[in-house]
Amino acid sequence: MANVKTPARVYKTFQRVGKEVKFIGTGEGNPRNGEGAFLRLQNGNILFAYTEYVGEDYHDACRAHIVGMESADEGDTWTEPRVLLDFPTEKGNVMSVSLLRMNNGDVGLFYLQHVVTEVYPGLCLGKMIRSSDEGKTWSAPVATTPRNYYVVNNDRVLCLQNGDIFFAAALHNNAADHSKTNEKIARGVACFFRSTDDGKTFRDEGVVLEAPFPDVDHVGLQEPGLFQFEDGTLWAYFRTRLGCQYRSLSTDNGHTWSAPMPDLRFTSPRAPMLVKTVGKYTVAVFNPVPEGAYTAPPFGMDRTPLMLSVSEDGGKSFPRAYLLEDDPKNAYCYPAVIETPGGFLVAYYHSNGTGQFLNCTKITRVLFDEIKE
Repeated sequence: MANVKTPARVYKTFQRVGKEVKFIGTGEGNPRNGEGAFLRLQNGNILFAYTEYVGEDYHDACRAHIVGMESADEGDTWTEPRVLLDFPTEKGNVMSVSLLRMNNGDVGLFYLQHVVTEVYPGLCLGKMIRSSDEGKTWSAPVATTPRNYYVVNNDRVLCLQNGDIFFAAALHNNAADHSKTNEKIARGVACFFRSTDDGKTFRDEGVVLEAPFPDVDHVGLQEPGLFQFEDGTLWAYFRTRLGCQYRSLSTDNGHTWSAPMPDLRFTSPRAPMLVKTVGKYTVAVFNPVPEGAYTAPPFGMDRTPLMLSVSEDGGKSFPRAYLLEDDPKNAYCYPAVIETPGGFLVAYYHSNGTGQFLNCTKITRVLFDEIKE
């Protein structure tokens, strides 16, 4: 029988797009900056909010607050960061920002609050504050999830076509028995939260989605995102350890969902994806399975390259792909996207040669002319 060679994945042959406009570095007493989100302010400026870690440790529950900076020239230059939401009084942090223009015109800032407890991993709580003066002052926080360990990524909250505020979360039940799996954190299951009163209150939709193979896969569905098609159908996508993103669809505005299935358009290590509409395009930012996956780097550092898949039919198909980053020695993850005249900005973690995949943030401008067919 003849030997058949498996074709190599040669991501370097894809066209590279984008140009750096801002690099938010780290330094002494500031080991991590990232997981941000953009919002267009009423004066035309772009607000970029992100998590700034303070101290010597960069892990998820370490000391961090949320800061923001503005650009008045579509991302070319930025103000110095200012604190939007300070440290909580309890031990822990605030992190993972989503920004949303609320139905009444307020700015909504959604975030996670880590609460350190004697039992790992503690609590991770979804919360929201809002501003009626474009981010100068903020309301008291509103709970968006119950008390448990919920993960909601940055740049993930949607205002649906009917006006509901809606997001997906991964629940890692901190009351679960981890002894059988030897895992520190429980297997992720997806659930959904909705506000029908413009963010005053939130309710759990009561839907729980699980990944297949629970006996061998102790990770499950993690870090879900959402996209709404023009016909109103909702697409939920999930990070997994099963070699690709998984997907589920809802045709009734998020009340019921199809069984999660592999989405082979987006091969992926254990890394998040983001899907957004910019201009006439729908773009997916994700990490494909790395080249030489049989000798892949350790978890986190396998988040390379960073790719941009492009759809011109509203997200139904993604026939073209481009490289945002292609250095195999670095890792890139947790993107955020906003449209600008003639293109869009993408922000994401950049390991900056340190081997620490949650490190600096890079903001890149992509022009529509770079991705047109």
